[in-house]
Amino acid sequence: MLDVRRLRVLREVASHGSFSAAAEALSYTQSAVSQQIAALEREAGSRLVERSARGVRMTDAGRALVCHADAILARLADAEDELQAIAGLRGGRLRLAAFPSACATLMPLAVARFRERHPGVDLSLHPAEPDDGLRMLRTGEADIALSIEATFATRGPSDVHTVTLLDDPMYIMLHRDHPMAGRARLRLTDLAGDSWMIGTTGTCPDVSIFLRACQTAGFEPRIAFNLDDYHAIQGFVAAGMGVSFIPDLALVAVRDDVVVRSLGARPPVRRIVATTLADAFRSPAKQAMLDVLVEVSAEFGTRRTELALAS
Repeated sequence: MLDVRRLRVLREVASHGSFSAAAEALSYTQSAVSQQIAALEREAGSRLVERSARGVRMTDAGRALVCHADAILARLADAEDELQAIAGLRGGRLRLAAFPSACATLMPLAVARFRERHPGVDLSLHPAEPDDGLRMLRTGEADIALSIEATFATRGPSDVHTVTLLDDPMYIMLHRDHPMAGRARLRLTDLAGDSWMIGTTGTCPDVSIFLRACQTAGFEPRIAFNLDDYHAIQGFVAAGMGVSFIPDLALVAVRDDVVVRSLGARPPVRRIVATTLADAFRSPAKQAMLDVLVEVSAEFGTRRTELALAS
């Protein structure tokens, strides 16, 4: 195996034409340069430099190795520059995954702010439901994935580190002609006899949050359909097929033929988190994006509170 440091010494000897000039350029002693060249010749198994009273001359093997040394040292310099750029947030890449309602609310703001601050980082975003986002983390397809937790859930997987972003309150969605549609606030017990549209059990914490809330309210909900898309659920509610929970982040686009009602001051909530692999290296870009996500989520929560107080 050829030593890269000795290749650099060989290149300087070839460039300056003498051991003494190479030693001065490298801030070495002439003896040290001679020793490095002798060691490199042993590694290469060939004479690389011919010495004479008028200086040194590269042998054919020496000239060939200098050509390779130029390419090798140039690639190393490129690698060092790239690492410095990544460390200084002037380069590198960051891959994000987020579930649909986060893609429509938090992520546009976070991505725009990150790109404004760090335009040299190559940023990509992939829509993915929480389970898929965690899979992408574990397979190396994503560096950060937004996910959902139930506030009453036990500690998550040990291989994942989570950063809490915000608590996302749940509302009730009804057909506009529903008997309860005229009320500003509802209790779950007001809808105990209705049919419900909810997600598929096991795919998202939203379902467990809903079922626990109903259990606490003292009734077993009658499930009409299981749908994992809140836009599709809105269609069924608008058709009069029943009522549904809907989280605040999913309220960016509400149909005219449905109404959304509050469940009071302490509604069921789902917790929005940013996840990374627990044992993965947290690059400056990854940490910067986590910081931006926390900022954006705090601002989103503040605006939501202001709107609630105004209403």
